[in-house]
Amino acid sequence: MSRLSEAGALPATPPATSPATPPETAAERRARARRERYYSAGQWRLVWWRFRRHRGALLAALLLGAMVLAGLFADVVAPCAPTERDRAYLAGPPQFPVFCDAKGCSLRPFVHGSRTERDPVTLRLRAVPDPEKRDPVIFFVPGPTVRLLGAIPLSVRLFGLESGAPLHLWGTDPLGRDVFSRTLHATRTSLSIGVLGVLISFTLALAIGGIAGYAGGLVDAAIQRVTEVVRVIPVIPLYMGLAAAMPKEWSSTQVYFAMTLILGLFGWPTLARRIRSQLLSIRGEDYVLAARLAGARPARIIAGHMLPSFTSFIIVDLVISFPYMILSETALSFVGLGLRPPAVSWGVMLQQAQSVQVIEQAPWLFIPAGFVVLAVLAFTLLGDGLRDAADPYGQNG
Repeated sequence: MSRLSEAGALPATPPATSPATPPETAAERRARARRERYYSAGQWRLVWWRFRRHRGALLAALLLGAMVLAGLFADVVAPCAPTERDRAYLAGPPQFPVFCDAKGCSLRPFVHGSRTERDPVTLRLRAVPDPEKRDPVIFFVPGPTVRLLGAIPLSVRLFGLESGAPLHLWGTDPLGRDVFSRTLHATRTSLSIGVLGVLISFTLALAIGGIAGYAGGLVDAAIQRVTEVVRVIPVIPLYMGLAAAMPKEWSSTQVYFAMTLILGLFGWPTLARRIRSQLLSIRGEDYVLAARLAGARPARIIAGHMLPSFTSFIIVDLVISFPYMILSETALSFVGLGLRPPAVSWGVMLQQAQSVQVIEQAPWLFIPAGFVVLAVLAFTLLGDGLRDAADPYGQNG
């Protein structure tokens, strides 16, 4: 009874309850999911998220992709072969498809025909538009059989004229060769030289810089002396000597591979030094020492542990190397030390636009120079975007 009285005398304590938590709003749920997605994402996903926010780099990537596709499918997109001549349209102006002229409008695009007349100043025959003639533009016209990508036989061109005459969108050169078609084929040649040259120099830079940065000591000192010797070699005299050493009977394909090899063999020192400096800074890290103690071979330690730690920066340097390769090939071909006709590249095409006469009478021959500028700017913007995206934890995604 006493116990009951004692229990009844105790004050009734209500159960402990926490204050009610307000329900999470939809905006807060989205923000929390975005934060969780960001902090749980891998490195490459973070790089992609930041890269696509860089509008200039994204536009540059699209432009370079369009150039690559135009070069790969040049045999189908180009209305003429790169060496095909139109003797009735020598140094002819560009033919722009239109829908309307003085006679009215048409549902199909067309170009005006051409006629030949004598220039009153130079007394040379030249092709001029004839507004009395209309020639409609049609798509998927039959043409000579070509091998797309070197393997797929096709006998069709993307566009042409209904009359069967060649369409010269960007005019012709003094020999009657279509500038648009030659520019597309030149894009394939110049970009492929840049890609192969960078791959050769990149492979050498990884091997040489990796060995120097991992080994250090006397090995590093010896490799650095060799690197300095390669860097101080004067480029222009070297290329002049190598160009003179190339046999004249070599085909354009042999000259092409020789140029690619030369550009690659002398383009590795800068990237090799950057790789070496990065490896020297991380060679004493715990995970590297652990791999050594575990008995891993040096090649496995470099390729599997050290290089992946700064892969994004290597990719940035790799992209930035492309403009130098393209400009080197263009400059050498422009001065006659690179590719030779009948090979077609941007430098070879610009070599024909050196005279004042061309500047005055056929300014459209400078169109390949615009492609060089666009390619260099695109690679530069792409490198800037990759460099900003290479540090994905620098800003919140």
